[in-house]
Amino acid sequence: MNSETSVLTEATRDRIESMVRDNRIMLFMKGTPQTPMCGFSARTISALDSITPEYQTFNVLDDQDIREGIKEYGDWPTIPQLYIDGELVGGCDIVEGMFNNGELHTMLGMEAPDRTPPEINITDEAAKNIKEAMQGHEGIALHFQVDSGWSAQLNLGPAQGNEISTQSNGIEVLMDVATAQRARGAKIDWVDSIHGEGLGVELPQAPPPVRQMSVEELAEALKSGSVTLVDARGAEERESAKIEPSVLLDQDTLAELEAMPKDSKLAFYCHTGVRSQGAAEHFRKKGFTEVSNIAGGIEAWSKEIDPSVPRY
Repeated sequence: MNSETSVLTEATRDRIESMVRDNRIMLFMKGTPQTPMCGFSARTISALDSITPEYQTFNVLDDQDIREGIKEYGDWPTIPQLYIDGELVGGCDIVEGMFNNGELHTMLGMEAPDRTPPEINITDEAAKNIKEAMQGHEGIALHFQVDSGWSAQLNLGPAQGNEISTQSNGIEVLMDVATAQRARGAKIDWVDSIHGEGLGVELPQAPPPVRQMSVEELAEALKSGSVTLVDARGAEERESAKIEPSVLLDQDTLAELEAMPKDSKLAFYCHTGVRSQGAAEHFRKKGFTEVSNIAGGIEAWSKEIDPSVPRY
């Protein structure tokens, strides 16, 4: 890049080099692992989460200098960008490709992924509608994806390579390595919902959904000491009002919570219950089975339980 148009100052370069040097797996992304702010970042996080919890991220949306400087630093125009052992691996498409063919596992010293095709069930009604949609389109298959948050997507398209293939009711289904593990026993049906008729997916491997806990229930749980309450807001916001006892969800707390037994009872709160839902979902997809979001957040707590807690 021409030095006259460079946006990478020496100070920004030093900051980037420090993060890349000090963290074996370093991902520059939009958003956080709990709340990715673009689909490409979410897909990259999904691949990493399927291999290892031991990686660091930087939210480029919080720092314009890093956001623009990282593109020049690695001569890579898009975000996310993954660095391993100080070297740029690439963006979302490259990471996903390496994940599906096992190269990413090898690079990280992990066992090769299990590529055993899962058994799934496509009902007769679903198969009928899928086959009708495929008529006249040669060389396409049904693509099935289950992300790290256990959201399922189905679409038709050609094979991309390295997919795992399985068959049900005369239909070929293609999926990535992570989906193959999450899709075992899945049922694809034709359903009628408030959104109209369409394909629906049941995933027996999925962890229980995040429970919505009322502030009244939280008050009882805190009295008995049966729950760990986690504040998903920032430190500055916490200074203005907080529920006690609770802990702030910073990097140290995140590591401590993730090391707890998977049946630990965790409850998350924020201002009104939106941001904390994302934090709670992060722990649900990590395999925690007793995860709750405080409905209404600290605003509801102030109004209904403890008016001495300031509202804002």
